[in-house]
Amino acid sequence: MAHPYHHALSSVKKWGGTVDDFIAVHAWFDHSKEITADFRHRALRHAEGIFMAETIFGQTLTLSTGRIIPTRWVGEQHVKEDLGFIPSFADWVKAIRPEPWSIRISPRPWSKSVDMTDPAYLRLGLPPTASPQTVLRAAVRALHSDTRAVRSFRTARKRFYRQMLCAHAARQAADDPPSG
Repeated sequence: MAHPYHHALSSVKKWGGTVDDFIAVHAWFDHSKEITADFRHRALRHAEGIFMAETIFGQTLTLSTGRIIPTRWVGEQHVKEDLGFIPSFADWVKAIRPEPWSIRISPRPWSKSVDMTDPAYLRLGLPPTASPQTVLRAAVRALHSDTRAVRSFRTARKRFYRQMLCAHAARQAADDPPSG
């Protein structure tokens, strides 16, 4: 629906009362159009957003007719009218394609002075004698399956693997006796 007023009219048909009984809740759901006026403003519409509306407007709404209805019903109606179902926050996050600027990690100089106490490397739990292939396998397993599945995280994953290999090489260099 294009406007909170139309959502409110739908609520009136469903539960009685007047448009003024519902307009505040529906306006709150559509308030994100001020940020972005395309479909992405609906990213705030999910199961957790419905509970947030309940926190803001109270657990129930008292209509002008005296009828009391759960605020959650109104939120669920709004989301279902816009999307056809109630997605979870995770559903929306999976649909967001990260841009390179959003996953940028501050550059670290990888030289002989690599920090061998990198917590991510230490969590791999590898001996200094492990091969680079073993390091890569352990690094892949250390990533969450969702992180491995998102194609746009490829650059960040490669950077992580490179970081683990550099940390391992530095550890091996530190454990080698100086040759002479």
